[in-house]
Amino acid sequence: MSTHDRQSHDEKQLPTRTTGKQWTKLKPRARKMRKEPTYAESVLWEKLRRKQIGGFKFRRQQPIGNFIVDFYCSDAHLVIEVDGSIHDEDEQAKYDENRQLFLEELGIQVIRFTNDAVIKETDAVIDHIMKMLNNGDK
Repeated sequence: MSTHDRQSHDEKQLPTRTTGKQWTKLKPRARKMRKEPTYAESVLWEKLRRKQIGGFKFRRQQPIGNFIVDFYCSDAHLVIEVDGSIHDEDEQAKYDENRQLFLEELGIQVIRFTNDAVIKETDAVIDHIMKMLNNGDK
């Protein structure tokens, strides 16, 4: 597949690309977040990486629009968020809600798991993700 064909294919898979000033701002932050994941993110990434779940490719700390999502599967238009206790705070909850609405307007489904669920119930989390990918639940 040529570079042009690959770009066209990728653009069809990713509903939006972060470009220009957004990309300049988010790219270094996303890289830092990839280098310094939370423990729960590391646990989940070990299960998602290298197409281990049904052959689906995931990206971690993926910029989409003005946001950076924890994990994104472009083929399934699925975002997976791993939430710590900060997401219980009112201001963060409102931010998360706005971000989720933005992503859903792009046709991206968002599923959330707590840090505790990822760490303590990893198999159940992976089973849920597999069901979402295989059934296309929306």
